[in-house]
Amino acid sequence: MSNLKSFSNMINIRQILIGAVGLFIGTLVYLVDRPPDQTYFIFSSSFNISLFKTLPNLFGHIGDSLPSFIHAFSFILLTAGIISCRKKGFLTVCLWWFIIDCVFELGQKFSSLTLKIVPSWFSSIPFLENTRNYFLHGTFDFNDIAAITIGTLIAYFVLLTTIKNERGI
Repeated sequence: MSNLKSFSNMINIRQILIGAVGLFIGTLVYLVDRPPDQTYFIFSSSFNISLFKTLPNLFGHIGDSLPSFIHAFSFILLTAGIISCRKKGFLTVCLWWFIIDCVFELGQKFSSLTLKIVPSWFSSIPFLENTRNYFLHGTFDFNDIAAITIGTLIAYFVLLTTIKNERGI
């Protein structure tokens, strides 16, 4: 029991839970509002888990860029919560996820260049085998860059409001 308590003191459970809720909402976008043949984890599933055209469109136009917002927001919260960092660490985590998300978005715009640097051995690794298709068939959108930026800023604000009192990074 003391090990579990010690572990919960090392992480920020509130930040992790908020990040997980964000990922759940992002998953709903893909399950309900996106065609299953355009969504990797639905298309590659051995079960029909898509609710596309079964339920009404939940997110409307905002659903186009909501995954970009949620990816930045949720992964920032999950990362910061797991490493239990403080303000300086929050800035580092936010900056890295902002850069990663923007690079992937820009990789869709400059797909011919991006495809040259994606290793061919990715095609034999689960989850990575779709990397080429992501860049080849993905669509760059400035709204996604805006969503990433807003997600990063809101995540930073949430991190500041859910900070633990213990000493961290």
